[in-house]
Amino acid sequence: MSKKLESDLKLAAKLPLFPKLAYTAFVAVLVPHYWQAYGPTNFLYFCDIALLLTCAALWLESALLASACSVGILLPQCFWMADFIATAVGVPLTGMTGYMFEQGIPLFARFLSFFHFWLPLVLIWLLARLGYDRRGGWLWLALAWTAMWISYLYLPAPPAPTHAPGTPVNVNYVYGLNDKGPQSWMHPHAFFALMLFALPLLIWIPTHRFLHARMRPVRR
Repeated sequence: MSKKLESDLKLAAKLPLFPKLAYTAFVAVLVPHYWQAYGPTNFLYFCDIALLLTCAALWLESALLASACSVGILLPQCFWMADFIATAVGVPLTGMTGYMFEQGIPLFARFLSFFHFWLPLVLIWLLARLGYDRRGGWLWLALAWTAMWISYLYLPAPPAPTHAPGTPVNVNYVYGLNDKGPQSWMHPHAFFALMLFALPLLIWIPTHRFLHARMRPVRR
């Protein structure tokens, strides 16, 4: 058997069963806990959308779904990973992961939130096995813009109510970059429009181009 044929067979191999079962077990624990603690609107966050879609990508062995999730969250979650490591050694970069080290937050809740760290690694592994589908960028754009419109039209602006501090507010930063209150330096509609186009231009399109150049293209 030629080396090229062996390589092609390896690339075409199906995903192992254990990662599928382990990932599904984690999601089966996280979803009811988050639903009870924060409510169903919590699953409109980009990271949670990607978490659930990746579960489907594993079982369907879908390069399209894995590619869409990668376009959406790889870059932001890499910043999360970097800040977590930096905070762990005492030199936080942005402070976004400071809650992971707060003793007042239950360890179980922090364990569930740690998926922000390992989910990008799972997605990179999936792309290495399944290939990158360039249609994933368009799929993510449709999903993300839908989530942003729902968040802006129907979900509350920050801050969270004092009687329910876990209520998701400012989901996907449609009201500003701070959950303590909405931004005040431009009209809310203008800021929302800015976010609709800033996220693709600054995050999703660059990520798509990087993955399209670096990853094996999917064979249709």
